[in-house]
Amino acid sequence: MTRVTLMDNGPGQDACCDEYARLSASRRSLLKGALVAGSTTVIGEAVMSTAAAVPGRTARGVLVVLSLRGAADGMSLVVPHGDPVYYEARPKIAIPQASLIGADGFFGMHPALAPLMPLWSSGKLGWVHASGLPAPNRSHFSAMEELEDAAPGSSTRTGWLNRLIGLPDGSDSPTQALNIGTGVPPASLGGPAPYMNASSIDDIKLAGTGKDRNDKRRRSLDTMWRQQRTPLGDATRRAFSVVQTFERITRTAAETAAPYPKGDLGKAFANAARVIRGNVGVEVITIDHGKWDMHSGLGDLEWGQMLENATELSQSVAAFFTDLGLLADNVTLVALSEFGRRVQENVNVGLDHGYGNVMMVAGAGVKGGYYAKWPGITNELDSDLLVTTDYRSVLAEVVSGRFGVSSASVFPGFVREQVGVMLGQ
Repeated sequence: MTRVTLMDNGPGQDACCDEYARLSASRRSLLKGALVAGSTTVIGEAVMSTAAAVPGRTARGVLVVLSLRGAADGMSLVVPHGDPVYYEARPKIAIPQASLIGADGFFGMHPALAPLMPLWSSGKLGWVHASGLPAPNRSHFSAMEELEDAAPGSSTRTGWLNRLIGLPDGSDSPTQALNIGTGVPPASLGGPAPYMNASSIDDIKLAGTGKDRNDKRRRSLDTMWRQQRTPLGDATRRAFSVVQTFERITRTAAETAAPYPKGDLGKAFANAARVIRGNVGVEVITIDHGKWDMHSGLGDLEWGQMLENATELSQSVAAFFTDLGLLADNVTLVALSEFGRRVQENVNVGLDHGYGNVMMVAGAGVKGGYYAKWPGITNELDSDLLVTTDYRSVLAEVVSGRFGVSSASVFPGFVREQVGVMLGQ
C-alpha cells in the first residue's frame, strides 16, 4: 500500500559538521555527571533514575524506539525510484530499480532489508518518507536533543518518552522504561518519571551476591537497609526490589527462537526480547545504533557502510520479532534518525548532512505500506529532501494507537496531521 502525494520542491540549505566523532564520548561524560549529581541509583553495572516507586503492573503494551545515530540516509533505505532525479544525483551509489524489494510504482526497499519481508508481506511494516523535524538542524547533538524533547519552544526540559510513561494512567515503577546500551540514556527518557539504563539485563544485580535469595550477603544488606528511612535507604530498597523483579529473567537461559547477528545491535535486541518475555512491566525500551554518519564510503550493493548497516539492522529486527513469537502482537517498533542526507552524492562516494528522512514503524497496530507526501528532489549541490510530514505526527499515532493516550499530553502544543500508518488512526 502506498500513499504518495507529489509536491513542488525548493532549494536546500548549507551544512557542515565534525562533531559526530566526539558525540559518544560526550554522552558518556553526561552519564558520569548524572551519577555524581546523585540523580541515579547504581545496581551492579545498571543505572536506575531516582523515584519513590517500586516495580508494578504488567505492561499494557511495549514500544521499542530505535535511534539510528549519525543521520541515516532514508533514500538509501527506501529508494524513491519513481523520481528520476534520484538516479541523476547518485550515479555511483544509487540502488538499481531492478534490485529493490517490496517495490511499487514509486518506492522500494534496499535489498539488504530482505529479512524484513515477512513483516512487509504480513502488513506489519510501514515506512513514512520525507519525515523529520519541522525545521532543518544539521548539528547531530542539537538535532538529537530537539528530536527527543519533541516540544520546541517549551521551557520544560523533558523527553517525549518520559512524558509518556509519566502520564497518570501509566505506571510509576522504575521498570516501566529501559534503555539498553552502554552510554547515557537518550534525551527522550529524560525527566521526572523513573526509568532504567543497562548494557545488559544480566548487569541488573546486586554486586557481590548470588542469585539465591538466601545468600548471606544479600540477607545482611536487606537487614541493614530495611529500617533506614532516609533517601539513601529508600533508593537502596528500591534497587533491591528491582533486582528481585528482574531475577525472573536472569535466572533463565538466554535462549532465543532466532539467531541474532553479531554486534551490539543484535545483542541489544536479544536483551529486549528477554525483557519482554520476562513480563516485568517494561512498556518502553530504547536502543541506539550508531555509525550512520556516512560522509564517505556509503557504497553500493557490493560494498560500503550502508550495505553493512542495513544488513545488521534488518537481521536484528527480524530476529527480534521472530524471537518474540506470539508476544510480538503486543510490541511496536519505531526507528528514526536525527536528520537525513543530501540528495546529491559527494566526491567521497558518500552524502553530507541533509534534512528529510524516512521513519520505520513495525509490529503491533501497524498498517503497512509506504506513506509520503513526496516533495520532489533536485540535482543540485545543496539540495535536500524536504520534510512534508512532521515526525511527531507519526509518533502521535503510535502513542495514541498503542497506549490509548492523548497525543497532546505527550507532544504539548502540537497539532498532528493524519498519516495513517497506525490502524484506527
